[in-house]
Amino acid sequence: MNCLFCQIAKRELDSDIVYEDDHVVAFSDIQPQAPIHKLIIPRQHIETLNDLNIEHNEIIAHMILTATKLAEDLKIDQDGYRVIFNCNRNGGQAVYHIHLHLLGGRQMTWPPG
Repeated sequence: MNCLFCQIAKRELDSDIVYEDDHVVAFSDIQPQAPIHKLIIPRQHIETLNDLNIEHNEIIAHMILTATKLAEDLKIDQDGYRVIFNCNRNGGQAVYHIHLHLLGGRQMTWPPG
């Protein structure tokens, strides 16, 4: 498998990792869309949200809880932040390994895109 995010999770590629545990890895986005833009990925390769099933409940919850922990650590939890999953090309997914975007550090606008 030639998955960029799997390679980052295995530390085969250099990345600005800000958090990791047995289940997830979080790192800085290389094309940030906000002053703070981190990606949270599961270590397990799951291509899109459409590939999720009931067995993935815990990993998705863990990704979201990791985002809230990072928001607190990065001191954006009180001002506000956004978390986003994109799915497939028209949904904005560029890397086919699910990832949760954590964005903050400025006023978010709506609607996005």
